[in-house]
Amino acid sequence: MRTYRLERPEIVLTEAPVPEPGPGEILVRVHAAALNKRDLLILDGTYSLPARPGVIPLSDGAGEVVAAGPGVTRFRAGDRVMGSYWPRWHDGRLRPELVHQPGCTLDGMLTEYALLDEQAAVAVPEHLGWAEAATLPCAALTAWTSLTAGGALLPGRTVVTLGTGGVSLFAVQFARLAGCRVIVTTSRMEHADRLKALGADHVIDYTATPQWGGRVRELTGGRGADLVVDTAGPATIDQSVRAAGLYGEVVVLITRDAGSDHLAISHEAYASSLATLRRVFVGNRTDLEDMCAAVAAAMLRPVIDRTFTDVPDAYRYYREGSPFGKVVVELGAC
Repeated sequence: MRTYRLERPEIVLTEAPVPEPGPGEILVRVHAAALNKRDLLILDGTYSLPARPGVIPLSDGAGEVVAAGPGVTRFRAGDRVMGSYWPRWHDGRLRPELVHQPGCTLDGMLTEYALLDEQAAVAVPEHLGWAEAATLPCAALTAWTSLTAGGALLPGRTVVTLGTGGVSLFAVQFARLAGCRVIVTTSRMEHADRLKALGADHVIDYTATPQWGGRVRELTGGRGADLVVDTAGPATIDQSVRAAGLYGEVVVLITRDAGSDHLAISHEAYASSLATLRRVFVGNRTDLEDMCAAVAAAMLRPVIDRTFTDVPDAYRYYREGSPFGKVVVELGAC
């Protein structure tokens, strides 16, 4: 089979024997894999977990089961599956011994055939194509747990999302699915209509309104947001806290950027607030199954910006192209 390997600073195409599934394993013919920000960090050597030399990149992918090893009961040949972001974290809370990720410490999905533990796989919603299914394990699940893991997010509540990255767009879709009011901040106002079509009620240009936390309060009659999904961290955390209601919640996904490795919240922003900061790191397999059930019930479709068959082109575009939606590699001709 043809498979890609991380040979920093490049992703290298190699050949290897097609693996045989062992006890409890399934062999998946991968049809599509999706890029996430962490994949650029891994390539650059700046990710929080050290990558194994020669690892197969990308955590996210979907394909067809072509063989099952002894003792497999959850799937059989012909089933459509995706891999879990945390293959060893099936439910409950994340524990140190479960901290292994495909495309980093474990082989990932940028390959013609991938071996998965049957407990690390989840069925693909029937209405989705391969490229759409490949986008779900990381960005979609991060958005899902951002909205759901803190408790019941009731219809009529206000959710704020930042930007037009994959997590933010999924958060808009899931918040609308939950019956929430959605406010999005962006510097790309040419996408305002597309954001509203996904479910945004209001779009704020944060370049024209750098104190956008105050604008959120205006739009909510002074109450502030019930939930802010902060996908930027150091650059936005202060405004996110200002945007949150008195007992609101700010989900923190990023804790450093190119300019800072600190989260700084001013006294003025936090002194008058009882908002809670909550960290999210994607989610477990049970979370992914719950999310896929919701995606299937609502016939929700992920937003895909572009698909590629050339891996270097996909990485280059993802880094430089400011995509609106997910960037996917189709592996029909690896």
